[in-house]
Amino acid sequence: MSTTRHPSDLPYPSVDEMLGEALYPHESDLALQIADAIEKSIREQYRPGQARRDAHPKATGFVEAEFRVNDSLAPSLAQGVFVPGKVYQAWIRFSNGAGDPTRSDDNDDGRGMAIKLLGVPGPKLLENDREATTQDFVMINHPVFLANDPHRYLSLVEKASSGRLLDKVTIPFALGLKGTLRAKEISSGKISNPLQVRYFSAVPYQLGVGAERQAIKFSVMPATAEVDPMPAQRGPDYLREAMKRTLAERDVVLKFLVQPRTSDSMSVEDSMTAWDEAQAPFFEVASIHIPRQEFDTPERNRLGEDIAYSPWHSLPEHRPLGSTNRLRKLIYDRISRVRHEMNSVEQPGR
Repeated sequence: MSTTRHPSDLPYPSVDEMLGEALYPHESDLALQIADAIEKSIREQYRPGQARRDAHPKATGFVEAEFRVNDSLAPSLAQGVFVPGKVYQAWIRFSNGAGDPTRSDDNDDGRGMAIKLLGVPGPKLLENDREATTQDFVMINHPVFLANDPHRYLSLVEKASSGRLLDKVTIPFALGLKGTLRAKEISSGKISNPLQVRYFSAVPYQLGVGAERQAIKFSVMPATAEVDPMPAQRGPDYLREAMKRTLAERDVVLKFLVQPRTSDSMSVEDSMTAWDEAQAPFFEVASIHIPRQEFDTPERNRLGEDIAYSPWHSLPEHRPLGSTNRLRKLIYDRISRVRHEMNSVEQPGR
């Protein structure tokens, strides 16, 4: 099976066998087919000037923050952006996972958090963005993803974007039993405030370069156990309203954690299985300070729509690992280009 590459598509990532990566059959072709299917869906769903992300299109808040690396770190953790004592300015986007940007916050859904650090020196991984001065970290509020196999992911995308009811009904067959259970877990549940939720990378990343590089996952969690009660009356944008109330009253502090892999049995290709925290504990490497602010303005909301996040907006020290991340390189870049082309805007802050 062969797929025609779009002239502007990026080269497909190679694998790091030392860290346990291994290609699936026809993986690069499948990545292009997934990108084609999502692009087709976006062009059919939106008119020019109104294109949105295919996933996580509804932002519940786009805020400015400071990312403060701890003053003291073990040498194995003090890699890449984790320079002890370093402070970065950042843009953070909180979002709902469902593909419908008009969907009410009151629906069960997965939630997302994407961090863009600014002023990060050094060549980056993306071939079309080597001179970028940013580093992205992308997360969801669940420790695992819903698919490993690119074939299953392609089938999911095709069925989910189909207008035929039969295709949507057969999505569980595309995902398989474990994938269906994971999808249900990820998209289930309500939250009262996106600033009070724990988020996970769900998929692995590299930390460091050279012979000492290691596989890790990362997570962000609130610095306090405070959780707002679930409001009795929940409007369609109640999560945005909760963030606005919180950041009108006080600053918010979150912890950024790294989970080094402690055994080769913790697969970098199996993003559907969490690494046991009892065997591979998380370590705090930085804190995120979100100051009080008014973020729900036309200018800020527009920037939040226009800005692009990708795990591959990255230093080599934080290279994405595993099939899900390899697919993301082509898919995220293609969809970002399509969205910005349809909206006739430049991509800010890459």
